[in-house]
Amino acid sequence: MRKQTVPILIVAALALAQMAASAWAAPQAHSATKNTPSSPAHPAPPAKGSSASLLNPASLKLQAPAIFDARFTTTKGDFVVQVTRAWSPRGADRFYNLVKYHFFDGAAFFRVIQGFVVQFGISPRPDVSRAWENAEIADEPVTQSNTRGMLTFAKTNAPNTRTTQVFINLNDNSNPLDGMGFSPFGKVTSGMEVIDKLYGEYGDAPPDGPGPDQNRIQREGKAYLEKAFPLLDTIKTAVIVAPAPIVPSKPAVSAK
Repeated sequence: MRKQTVPILIVAALALAQMAASAWAAPQAHSATKNTPSSPAHPAPPAKGSSASLLNPASLKLQAPAIFDARFTTTKGDFVVQVTRAWSPRGADRFYNLVKYHFFDGAAFFRVIQGFVVQFGISPRPDVSRAWENAEIADEPVTQSNTRGMLTFAKTNAPNTRTTQVFINLNDNSNPLDGMGFSPFGKVTSGMEVIDKLYGEYGDAPPDGPGPDQNRIQREGKAYLEKAFPLLDTIKTAVIVAPAPIVPSKPAVSAK
């Protein structure tokens, strides 16, 4: 089994006094550790006759609607994300499947850097993390900017390394993230004040800070975070609300 670089955000120097400029992608070997947490991390059962499973990423292959909303219920409250597939089709399809099949349920907001980003998307179940660590999707052109409230998949500095980790921009990070190839696929349309309140006192991840170690989250799951970082906020559940309604155009006014 080949080694994989953890898909974490590569950060260049930003004009933010409170932020360190560093790249913190670290190679890791696959782990055989198994420690499956209890509900609500377990996904809802697939529809009858469906072969879709979080343990088989290739089975989650639905195409996302052109525009859809997803509601995240967290330990701090709810927020809603609207995804526009045309912005980043592969990213939108991946996010749609992750939400629809409850990948994010029970996951922690493990990286919260005030004035920069909130990051999530490592499963609380180590068996699920192992299944997805090589399930990359190809890069896409950046058609939108990484402004406040925009969602983007995290990746390393290597090409085509997006998997399941997502970050929400807390500020205008278009410079330099747009130029680094981070392609937004959606935006927070309500509840941004909830995201601003997520617990972020643990600091950045090693080696840049004393915060949660992503390798250990992947290997040990929920048990590691509950023991070492008990104040982290988590996602209770994330669901597809509905495709966003299409507002009909007004009829033309006939000349009299």
